[in-house]
Amino acid sequence: MSIPPSSAALPAIPATPEQLRDTVAAALGERARSVTVALGEVTAVVSAAEYLAAMQTLRDAPGCRFEQLIDLCGVDYSAYGNVGVEGARYAVVTHLLSVSLNQRVRVKVFCLDDDFPVIASVNGLWNAANWFEREAFDLFGIVFEGHDDLRRILTDYGFIGHPFRKDFPLSGHVEMRYDTELRRVVYEPVTIEPREVTPRIIREDNYGGLH
Repeated sequence: MSIPPSSAALPAIPATPEQLRDTVAAALGERARSVTVALGEVTAVVSAAEYLAAMQTLRDAPGCRFEQLIDLCGVDYSAYGNVGVEGARYAVVTHLLSVSLNQRVRVKVFCLDDDFPVIASVNGLWNAANWFEREAFDLFGIVFEGHDDLRRILTDYGFIGHPFRKDFPLSGHVEMRYDTELRRVVYEPVTIEPREVTPRIIREDNYGGLH
């Protein structure tokens, strides 16, 4: 006769998106600007001033228990109009996972200053945020206050600008080459004329069986 597994070993039955929405909203209280469900996923939008406290609540609250940060990225909304978002251009989007409760949540926070976007670091809550925050800083120029090692991670140390900003030129600002006289790498203004590449579509006769 087989012995049924212990209930402690069974995975938790995940809450429905609506149940999780209500749980997150109750845990965050006034720290949440909105908690919504779309396509079966829960998204919480919090204010910049309450971001760090809200994230700690999501990690520690009994009904949340999001022990793992699985993704963090920057977003540049400059071309989207930001309807209802007080005109903020830069946002940080984080995805959290609760292994113990088998549930996920997305958290979005907008930086207050478009010219110098700053947001609190959550590296002290989840060590996994370390490289993600460095990447968002490198590519979007978002500064994570409290991060103890905020350096570029993908571009070179002498790189100028932030490549994922939608106003960043396609050809960049500087180019590098090896100078045989100086016997070192030098940086110079870009000499390539910017151009727009329009893809050409070439199809054979009777493409797709059409006549």
